[in-house]
Amino acid sequence: MDDIAQLETNRLILRQWQAQDYAHFAKINNDPLVMEYYPSILTELESNALAKRIEDLISTHGWGFWALELKENNQFIGFIGLNRPVYELPINPCVEIGWRLAKNYWRNGYATEAANAALKYAFEILQLTEVVSFASVNNIKSIAVMKRLHMLNTLQNFDHPDLALVDHLREHVLYKITKTQWNNI
Repeated sequence: MDDIAQLETNRLILRQWQAQDYAHFAKINNDPLVMEYYPSILTELESNALAKRIEDLISTHGWGFWALELKENNQFIGFIGLNRPVYELPINPCVEIGWRLAKNYWRNGYATEAANAALKYAFEILQLTEVVSFASVNNIKSIAVMKRLHMLNTLQNFDHPDLALVDHLREHVLYKITKTQWNNI
């Protein structure tokens, strides 16, 4: 696709992935603190494969989990954006908003700032009627971002199908925001 969306905020650029992002992304995915609410850290090979899948989806659809870059120094700090989950979820079909940032960039408001730009794109350009987000019930940092985005807890927790039955990460909260709710913020 020739028409790949690039979004900007005051401090950030949400863009297509570049080759030099892969090494930085591998460091993020190998950090136990960043990956605390995922089944495991990723090897460099696994991380590169994930980045390539994300990049290919953006090339296909024009949007997705964009690479997140600081405007001030062009530093890659993670990803944020929109995705259509392909694995079985009780809420499919849906479009989710998600993020993963290097821990050095936490607590600066970057996730909320970039996610707001992604939601604007979702509702104004893609004309979606709702966007969801989900995370382990234990992931209070991601849940806090969902709340700052004015997403509402649906109170419909579910077991993530890709996690083992006894896994402490299996139960997930489900938040969502509709276009109408977003327009009234």
